[in-house]
Amino acid sequence: MPQRHIQLFSTCAEIASYASREVSRISAAAVSARGVFSIALAGGSTPKMLYALMAEHPALRNSLPWDKMQVFFGDERHVAPGHADSNFQMASDAMLAKAPLEPQQIHRIKGEYSDTAQAATEYEEEIRRTFALKTGEFPRFDLILLGMGNEGHTLSLFPGTKALHEAQRVVTRNWIGKLYTERITLTAPAANAAANVIFMVTGSDKACALKAVLEGPHEPEQLPAQMIQPADGSLAWLVDAAAGSMLSKEILTS
Repeated sequence: MPQRHIQLFSTCAEIASYASREVSRISAAAVSARGVFSIALAGGSTPKMLYALMAEHPALRNSLPWDKMQVFFGDERHVAPGHADSNFQMASDAMLAKAPLEPQQIHRIKGEYSDTAQAATEYEEEIRRTFALKTGEFPRFDLILLGMGNEGHTLSLFPGTKALHEAQRVVTRNWIGKLYTERITLTAPAANAAANVIFMVTGSDKACALKAVLEGPHEPEQLPAQMIQPADGSLAWLVDAAAGSMLSKEILTS
């Protein structure tokens, strides 16, 4: 298992600020090593605050290697761009439309397709082309940003769903019965091939699930966030005081 870094912050804004510095550090190292920085974005309110910082904070914006970025998404709802629930639309409004990025640098999931299997296949093919993957290989994203739901899901890997058992695909569709919808998501093996994974978790409604994920028995069928264990990478949990209120002090990174 990778070494986990679990850090507690007072507010969502503090998490976004810290995460922005991590994005700057990781992107600089990636560009120095290979000339490119690949990032998979998450949906949610905390990432939205991070994206706004990246696009609008002068010092941060100027420190980022925008021309060397390849921007992906961890998952997407079964909606078109422009829909209020679209992860792409949120990221576009907060950052992508304001940043000096070319269209070919942004790889979105076609959530508007009526057939989510086709959307998943096309997105996987685009990832494979971009990373020049051979059969059976998974992409090594420099950074994947993740959130966690109040029942322990991450990406669109929900408890008890079929996508939890996908071991070969990079991207798959997933039927979420409790929401009566399908989603398109990176698989757990794809996430676990990343060089860096950062969870950002906020809100008191996450407290119980977060304690179970980080301190409870390994039950990924119930708590899919437990599946994210990078095989050869860094795993960080950035948690606000409300979400971390039940955590034992002993597991926190000093």
